[in-house]
Amino acid sequence: MKDNFSSIQFPETLKVSTSSEMIPLEFFGRVIPLSKKIQFKLGYFSSNSISTLAYGFAQFIFQGGSIDFLINHFVSDDDYKLINNEVAASPNFYQTIEDEIIHDLQKLSDVFSKRQVNHFYNCLRYLLDNGRISITPVTTKTGQISHYKEALFWDKDGHVLNIVGSCNFTYKGIVCNGESLRVSRSWGENSERANIASELLDYRKIFAKESSEFIYLDPSRLINIIKENSQSLSEQQLLEEELGLVENLNSGRDDERIRIEKVNQLLKEQFEQTIERIVSSPTFPKPFSPRPYQIQAYYNWVKNNHSGIFGMATGTGKTKTSLNCLLNEYQMSGNYRAIILVPSIALLEQWEEEVLLFNFTNIIIAGGGNNWEKDFSNYVSNYGGGIKRDLIIVSTYASFSSHRFQKYFAKIEEDFLLIADEAHNMGANDLKKTMIKSRIKKKIGLSATPKRVYDPEGTDFIDSYFNDKEPYTYNFSMKEAMREGFLCDYKYYPVLVELNDDELEEYIEISKKLLRYFDFEKNEFKKDPTVERLLLKRKNIIHKASNKLNRFKEILLELQRLKKLKYVFTYVPEGFIYEEDGASERMLDKFLLAGNEVMPTMKMNSYIADGQNLKDILRGFSEGRIDMLLAMKMLDEGVDVPRAEVGIFASSTGNPRQFIQRRGRLLRKHKDKTYATIFDMVVVPRVNDNNVELFNMERSMVNNELRRVGYFASLAMNFYDSKDALDQVCAKYDLDLDTIINEL
Repeated sequence: MKDNFSSIQFPETLKVSTSSEMIPLEFFGRVIPLSKKIQFKLGYFSSNSISTLAYGFAQFIFQGGSIDFLINHFVSDDDYKLINNEVAASPNFYQTIEDEIIHDLQKLSDVFSKRQVNHFYNCLRYLLDNGRISITPVTTKTGQISHYKEALFWDKDGHVLNIVGSCNFTYKGIVCNGESLRVSRSWGENSERANIASELLDYRKIFAKESSEFIYLDPSRLINIIKENSQSLSEQQLLEEELGLVENLNSGRDDERIRIEKVNQLLKEQFEQTIERIVSSPTFPKPFSPRPYQIQAYYNWVKNNHSGIFGMATGTGKTKTSLNCLLNEYQMSGNYRAIILVPSIALLEQWEEEVLLFNFTNIIIAGGGNNWEKDFSNYVSNYGGGIKRDLIIVSTYASFSSHRFQKYFAKIEEDFLLIADEAHNMGANDLKKTMIKSRIKKKIGLSATPKRVYDPEGTDFIDSYFNDKEPYTYNFSMKEAMREGFLCDYKYYPVLVELNDDELEEYIEISKKLLRYFDFEKNEFKKDPTVERLLLKRKNIIHKASNKLNRFKEILLELQRLKKLKYVFTYVPEGFIYEEDGASERMLDKFLLAGNEVMPTMKMNSYIADGQNLKDILRGFSEGRIDMLLAMKMLDEGVDVPRAEVGIFASSTGNPRQFIQRRGRLLRKHKDKTYATIFDMVVVPRVNDNNVELFNMERSMVNNELRRVGYFASLAMNFYDSKDALDQVCAKYDLDLDTIINEL
């Protein structure tokens, strides 16, 4: 069913009257709920003016409608004589007019049922509270009374209706009296279209207060009357209130009840259809609307042939930006079919919640132990038979690439839109094999870090798959996000960690082996499997540096001094420490033990395995029942932890993506968080500069690490404190932090 003005069957004569096949009550009852914008010119504003239009207003509001009233009000013979210069104009002439308008509004409750008046006022109040109404009282410069009974209506598809007539918009006027109005349609005959074009120009001048015909009066007292006689309700509450009105539209005297019984039934059916559409139709989560950058991201994506990467900083709304693209496609086609890929089980539930907020309701979850195969098999079978229902699939990358999943999805994928969360994962070899076979046409890659560090081939594949490259279809950096207020401010403290003697000896030994594979002209390692093995081994020494535990204790004591031992989020190194006797202990347990040694009363918990009840853990953390949450790489990607105020990064791996993901966890905004505090452990080995080649190789590695640290320090509230902490490293390797930052 169409939901615009062209779906309404108007009388052939385009005349609406209390004696024609369409009475004014039906006209307004059908047009107002479909309107996106209304402008009324009401020359005579009586006490029961406009409130008879209460029915349909809540539906109009729910569709995002806005309304303008121009009211020109003269209520008494004395006023009439005054305007026509039959008596001398008094100094308080305009004040008298405003007083009469207000008096008339106050009399509404004496004319209509309290229920109807309350609903009308409540609808006006909602529009006022949300800046979607203007009320402009005027008088004429000529002194002539203008009995305007005119209006323009716009629907969501740009159709315009104009009405001009004798109908006074009172109860009797739209139900009982011999009143009438003429309708012009923007899609109608030439004469109708010409009339619409003329009226649009006239209305634009009037409501821009550029018309030379009027003297504009102050509407502030009118607005106060509305606020005094209403309560602030939500859109849903207004709809429920309006349901009560439509159920009682045929109340009143017997002759009136008979007159409107047929119209009442029609409007009730229309209301039920509207509610069904509202309940079932996807929409941007109320009461919000897409931000300008989210709208721009959609336009860029369409321009790039419905493909591209959104390189957006963590916390800037990548999820809603991509779902808004799907919503726009739904609004164009009337259906939605999409598959959303995520890297972890923790993100399955988070994405499902976001999808439901957009009112996409038919969802299959693949992965995390969900029994999806039967429902998916039935869907694909029906799809092959021509029954193509709406569907959202949320799947882990692992489940998506499995043979079980692909044997079904391959049959339907061409009609699906792909949203790949943390899209850098798609560069992995096993996923590449699956994606190369993909016939999906519309696709969005989401990542704060689209580049795959140490894997240029994987990066090239991702760029090619999404038909994109830097700076990507849409890019929203951390610097922009902070400037626009999407991420919170922060203080940043680099914490230097030294290797102990044994660790340093092993580190130097590995570094000397790596020298053979280092290209000093390009400042990079040559491609060789041995290099990867040695780099991994050396990175493991840095990752598990034993002095991190001592610095961790020092940080906790500093947090105690700052009274910040709450809402602390700590990333700890993965893996185990092995003793000489072969015994092993998990690094996480060592950090828990160190924390208990320094702060025995501190309540700590950990998240170490995908599939744990993350929601309960995060709830306990956000409610303050857990003071510190320790995690390994499980919470690197995508998971929201907005309550975290303090971050301790003890598991530096040298991978910029990991650091960017982790800082994003800390910079999400929360109403009780003014800024975040981040302690970042930076391991810089003490390499002897007597070996020039070894020193130069390490200098290159340190320079890369300082690029990561320097950029983050440059945006911190305490930049100069951070800079001072890094000066000794820069001095050691003859590096300049300002130069490094400026080259980013």
